[in-house]
Amino acid sequence: MANAIPEKIRMNTTLLENLAEVAKDAALLKGVLMRIQETPNSSELVTYAPFTLFPTPVPEAAFSQALAVQTHFNTLVDKISQDAEFLQDALASTIEVDDFTARLFKIHQQIVKEGTSQSVVCGLNRSDYMLDQAEDGSSSLKQIEINTIAASFGGLSSHTPDVHRHILQLAGQLEQSERILDNNPAAGLARAVAKAWELYGSEKAVVMFLVEEGQRNIFDHRYVEKELWNRNIATMRRRFDDVSKTGSMDRDKRLFVDGQEVAVVYFRNGYMPQNYNSEKDWDARLMMERSLAVKCPDISTHLVGTKKVQQVLATPGVLEKFFPHQPQVVDQIRATFAGLYTLDMGPEGDQTVAMALAAPDRFVLKPQREGGGNNFYGSEMCEVLQEVKDGTERTAYILMDKIHPAPVQNVLLRRDAPLQISTCLSELGVFGTYVRKGEDMVLNECVGHLLRTKSSEHSDGGVASGVAVLDNPLLF
Repeated sequence: MANAIPEKIRMNTTLLENLAEVAKDAALLKGVLMRIQETPNSSELVTYAPFTLFPTPVPEAAFSQALAVQTHFNTLVDKISQDAEFLQDALASTIEVDDFTARLFKIHQQIVKEGTSQSVVCGLNRSDYMLDQAEDGSSSLKQIEINTIAASFGGLSSHTPDVHRHILQLAGQLEQSERILDNNPAAGLARAVAKAWELYGSEKAVVMFLVEEGQRNIFDHRYVEKELWNRNIATMRRRFDDVSKTGSMDRDKRLFVDGQEVAVVYFRNGYMPQNYNSEKDWDARLMMERSLAVKCPDISTHLVGTKKVQQVLATPGVLEKFFPHQPQVVDQIRATFAGLYTLDMGPEGDQTVAMALAAPDRFVLKPQREGGGNNFYGSEMCEVLQEVKDGTERTAYILMDKIHPAPVQNVLLRRDAPLQISTCLSELGVFGTYVRKGEDMVLNECVGHLLRTKSSEHSDGGVASGVAVLDNPLLF
């Protein structure tokens, strides 16, 4: 795999260092890959998002497989979100011990009891994968997780191709630069949101981005916003606190924030416990869910992205429930599953605990959390399992086979980080969108990809958590 990078680029350290400086200047001057970086000793600093100096080789067959299965994952997520009984059964043990998931599930139950106010559903998903390398050198695509809320970097990854094309051209690798794929998830994400806005039916209503208090990744949002403004769709950015203070519903359940009618709530916040600072924030989430606004995602779709649902889907016979007459679709989806194991109370969960403790390097322990940096590996996993193995607290986790991708060499460009060649691992994300009105799926698309690369010394963590950097696939 490493041979897909030209030898004179891969081995010439001086050239790597010189190109690193050029790449930094290019990113700053051209205004691409920017983000807000908050620092302890200053207010806000605009800097480039971290990225690799060179694109990373990715097998074309695996890349095509990931793209081809995405619309099926969109359908699966939507089908599960409509199956309240399945969600109840799947999450029953988890909500007993995980307070955050329980709070989300309580809102879901209230919406199910009242009946949804809006028949339009908009999903913006990202399914993440790694290539698992077997002992014989072969590799297979395995899903890490599927993100159903605030799936990030669709905006920035729409601009990384230009960066790597530019760098490869500077290196004299014109043929390689022409092989960098076009990629514009921002346009695809905006297309789905625009369709939801259109189906809402009010030209005066806005798309509201629900955002964090301190936003480090604002330019990722801005690229999607720009696509919406290009369609003459007005947007606004508000926090939970803003919705709590100025939000209201009229008798028709239309949502108003700061006096403006909201057609679509695009959640870029609300996926971690620390996003909710008070009961007022939870009340604001409930009001938005009860409103006529299209939610992106709605609360049921948010819950589909939990690790427990991922684990239950890997149980034999479950996928067939959602695709009863489509065995080829079932096979396509199941082919991406890594081994997933329950930690529910009982003999099966006991067996999972024993298996993990006997061979900790084979597995990953996952809580019901998003945002990166939450998983447990090796000795740390053993410590957690030893502490919870005999109690219901263990049902807040699932166990997953550890994936072993093939390492490659690259240079990770970060602000204030030393320039050095690192051994790296990559993770491929595929963006999918869908819009459903009632029982009719009016849009179902795969809209682009994301490649993130990190040093092999890190077991877990994404770009937002400061571990991984943005990358591009170079197919071979």
